[in-house]
Amino acid sequence: MKDDLKYKIALSLIPKVGHITAKKLVSYIGSFEGVFTEKKNSLIKIPGIGNTLADLIINSDVLPKAEEELVFIKENEISTIFYLDKNYPERLKYCEDAPILLYTKGSANLNSRKIISIIGTRKATTEGIAFCRKLVKDLKTRNHNPIIVSGLAYGIDAAAHRAALDNNLDTIAVLGHGLDIIYPASHKKLATEIKTQGMLITDFPSKSIRDKNNFIKRNRIIAGLSDATIVIESGSKGGSLVTADIANSYNRDVFAVPGRVSDEYSIGCNNLIKSNKAAMLTSIDDLEYILGWEPTQPEKANIQGSLFANLNEEEKLIADILKTEDEIPIDTICLKSNMPTSKVSPILLNLEFMGVVKTLPGKTYKLISSIYL
Repeated sequence: MKDDLKYKIALSLIPKVGHITAKKLVSYIGSFEGVFTEKKNSLIKIPGIGNTLADLIINSDVLPKAEEELVFIKENEISTIFYLDKNYPERLKYCEDAPILLYTKGSANLNSRKIISIIGTRKATTEGIAFCRKLVKDLKTRNHNPIIVSGLAYGIDAAAHRAALDNNLDTIAVLGHGLDIIYPASHKKLATEIKTQGMLITDFPSKSIRDKNNFIKRNRIIAGLSDATIVIESGSKGGSLVTADIANSYNRDVFAVPGRVSDEYSIGCNNLIKSNKAAMLTSIDDLEYILGWEPTQPEKANIQGSLFANLNEEEKLIADILKTEDEIPIDTICLKSNMPTSKVSPILLNLEFMGVVKTLPGKTYKLISSIYL
């Protein structure tokens, strides 16, 4: 098993061999170790593997680095997920250029029913951060409870992670470097919190060069993990727009928050909407409508909660009886409450008006308040 992981890591380290080619190699050769023992004549028969790439594979000296990475993984209690593993993110698996290997720290269900990405400019405005916080809070309040994915950057990314943590939602930070560092360094505390209420994830091994292109590459994971990508603020150029383009190429929903035409960090969002690359997002209602997420009614629940607090003793007694079974005939309620039908009937009618019970056929009643249960 250890050797298996070594060869998986090594496969991801071969120069000029991208994730698509790496998957092709495993598919044709049939094993991870076989990639490093296959003869050149056999390699060049694989579609897309020419002489140059075959030479790179044969002469690659990546196994020592893979062994070093194995030590780092063990010492730092890092988990790995290979693209053929059962727990590999299903949404990401459908993306052709998805990473063959993921390094993770923390715990989150990467195949959760609802996952959304929230991204935006590093130079977020007060309004942008406020919108982000409200959106995440509304997602929690309406019981959608999605996992929030972002990139741990300054601005909107950090606001999205923080809002998720504050609302007791799992959050995933996708990194553009290995798990040996945290960038920006000022977000180390935030990253530590995310590890306890979510996950840090990357496809880069330790000691990777912190390169601008790596942060662009990681955007495919942000887009691929999620049902939808939300851009809250963006200038005319930037990584958020790259992520939105990637999400569109994956046929995922993209949303953008509109702003005034004169605002520098609304230009990107306005352009996404204008070019039909994103749906306009002004509130959680837009998200629910397009994604088909059914909203709950928290306001009604709060009203019911206050109603129960105001029930009189006889009403509480009837409610407690209804709580014991899913459906109860009125005769049984009378028997258990030791009250005649002439007294129980008006109490049940009043509880029905209050939204506490529901009348069923055959003079049967049911408690319908989730708050009371």
